[in-house]
Amino acid sequence: MSLWQLDGEAATQAFAQALAATAPTPAVVHLQGDLGAGKSTLARAWLRALGVTGTVRSPTYTLVERYPVAGGEALHLDLYRIGDIGELEFLGLDDVAARLWLIEWPERGADALPKPDLRVALALSGEGRSARLDALSDDGLRWSERVAAAVRLPTVAEPKP
Repeated sequence: MSLWQLDGEAATQAFAQALAATAPTPAVVHLQGDLGAGKSTLARAWLRALGVTGTVRSPTYTLVERYPVAGGEALHLDLYRIGDIGELEFLGLDDVAARLWLIEWPERGADALPKPDLRVALALSGEGRSARLDALSDDGLRWSERVAAAVRLPTVAEPKP
């Protein structure tokens, strides 16, 4: 587990660039945090780092947005408005082989989603936000180590239990 302080847009972009540059293919990421913690902001910066140049929409109402990226497709899901797991059937994601899955509010999708490699937990912190990486697979562990080596941002002391 690693924890960074993201003070402002430039830090969020640098963090997203490090995540994008070091990601395995395919990669499944759970973006977690309270409303306003920066999940969509990080996802937008990440998609930009992958070369998306057009409008990057928040999937708050559409539930899923798809983006062509080098090497395949990136999906950005926001499951906040999912009332029942059965609603995921209508999104047509069963046979999708995306390069990247960025999933906000993943707990609402439970076992109907691909298994995650990495969890990015965001929280408001001072004038910015903190970002914690938790590896959830072997690929995620190697990925988090690559991110830790690549990111040049202030780290935050780990809270003591």
